[in-house]
Amino acid sequence: EVQLVESGGGSVQAGGSLRLSCAASGDTSKTGCMGWFRLAPGKEREGVAAINNFAMTNYAESVKGRFTISKDNAKNTLYLQMNSLKPEDTAMYYCAAHFCIGHIILWGDGSYENWGQGTQVTVSA
Repeated sequence: EVQLVESGGGSVQAGGSLRLSCAASGDTSKTGCMGWFRLAPGKEREGVAAINNFAMTNYAESVKGRFTISKDNAKNTLYLQMNSLKPEDTAMYYCAAHFCIGHIILWGDGSYENWGQGTQVTVSA
């Protein structure tokens, strides 16, 4: 089993930046593929960014050029650097992890088995 703990959320003004972290513990062999998702009130949970063991990444169109996902395997920690934040980025952000091999990048919340509890990001206009 993998335990995931997010941190780094908060309240910022539009145009500001935040860096989210997700610390993994337990069976970290199941963290080859990791991703960030978000859930805003009245909306469905959506994928934000994903990364695999080879540091290959994928991003939602709405965050391309603004967000950067990265992973420090030595620290078993996933990051999401969020720049040029917009009010529409306001949501609860979750990290997720799943065992994977090869060059696949998992996308879609149904692909991930392990989830954190989330960290709130609020962007004011």
